[in-house]
Amino acid sequence: MFNIGDKIVYPMHGAGVIVEITQKEILGDISDYYILKMPMGQMKISVPVHKIKDLGIRNVMDKEKAEEVHRVLEKSVEEEDENWNQRYKDNLEKLRTGDIIEITEVYRSLYLLDSVKGLSMAEKKILNAAKKMLISELALVEDREAKEIELQITTLLDEELKIEEK
Repeated sequence: MFNIGDKIVYPMHGAGVIVEITQKEILGDISDYYILKMPMGQMKISVPVHKIKDLGIRNVMDKEKAEEVHRVLEKSVEEEDENWNQRYKDNLEKLRTGDIIEITEVYRSLYLLDSVKGLSMAEKKILNAAKKMLISELALVEDREAKEIELQITTLLDEELKIEEK
């Protein structure tokens, strides 16, 4: 069970802070809900407490994991599957795991691929979901603004693109 003020990750939605625990009645059933405030978009999301495990909700990463995320962002480029449909399925599955390292790898590879040759609309959605998940969690862990994190990451990846062009 989480408490008000806890920082948690809701896979496919990103990281947020529990700002309230409330009861709601839906179709005659009364259930407890966490109210999450998300740093990206300043949204609030209601999450049923009894579904936490089913939804894959977890605590945000620790500082060591954040350092690992930064190392993944700095890795050299690996070859991507040329079949965009298979690549889409693989990346979607990685996002659904909620594992921040896999999310980082998806974001990194799709960002670089988009910069070089573009992505399908479906892959752009995956790229944006990975971006939201990655940046929101890093913002909470590092206690920095999401825009600042995004600028740092895009600058790093854009520099990598320049190095590869040489």
